[in-house]
Amino acid sequence: MGAMSSRLLLLDTASLYFRAFYGVPDSIKAADGRPVNAVRGILDFLATLQARYEPAAVVACWDDDWRPAWRVELLDTYKTHRVADPEAGIEETPDLLAHQVPLIAEALTLAGATVVGAPEAEADDVIGTLVHRWETGIDVVTGDRDLFQLVDDARDVRVLYTARGVSKHDVVDAAWVREKYGIEPGQYVDFAVMRGDASDGLPGVPGIGDKTAATLLREFTDLDGIRAAAADPGSSLRPRIRQSLLDSADYIDAAVKVVTVRPDLDLEDPVTGVMDVEALRTFGEQWNVAGPVERLLESVTT
Repeated sequence: MGAMSSRLLLLDTASLYFRAFYGVPDSIKAADGRPVNAVRGILDFLATLQARYEPAAVVACWDDDWRPAWRVELLDTYKTHRVADPEAGIEETPDLLAHQVPLIAEALTLAGATVVGAPEAEADDVIGTLVHRWETGIDVVTGDRDLFQLVDDARDVRVLYTARGVSKHDVVDAAWVREKYGIEPGQYVDFAVMRGDASDGLPGVPGIGDKTAATLLREFTDLDGIRAAAADPGSSLRPRIRQSLLDSADYIDAAVKVVTVRPDLDLEDPVTGVMDVEALRTFGEQWNVAGPVERLLESVTT
């Protein structure tokens, strides 16, 4: 086995299995006829990441609550468009994916990853908590831009951003965030609140898009500074932007809390998992994913 680094690999698991489900043909099926495309995709994703980064530990961060009530109470539009059953608050998950989710958890556990979730918390919050606990050297694998707020060059915290695919992921550090958005990672929450994010049901502040949000942050540092300028008739803010910020005060108060990932969940420290080679191979044969299993095994033994 190659020498392992001391890096921690944190998987935003739902982000990855949705990407796998939609990116791998559902014609790939187990012997019982059920699709296993998301299972296959996840195993291939892990093999790719394992081979490239050789992490000391892998944690599959889980959405025990994908839309926590406390976030919805703050902002009732939060993830509304993803709700399949409004009364039960159930996420809209394709039937052909739903049965694969438990198999994905089993496969990741057999592969040596630790599956970690927490009550009333999203995977983002699990990730945020673990990032604050680990000393240095962390890679967060996600397609969610909100996690750019965790990027920290001083502690070597990066985001492996999968918007273009896992094999073509971007390695997001502070320089990447500056180049892409013209802000620092520590300003990302304020940036996201102002420009909004339709994928999470964040309306944003009317009239403020990416460029205006970045310009305001460069001039006034953070939302506190921007709001103080909005309240000051003598500041340099344009009248339309000033009024929009003042009118959006309640939204801003709520959205900052919604977008900020929690750093303080009551989690047990994840135990470094051990790959169960024989059980993983048995799983691969049972569910017609033997090829990805072998690629994963090769990624940790070369």
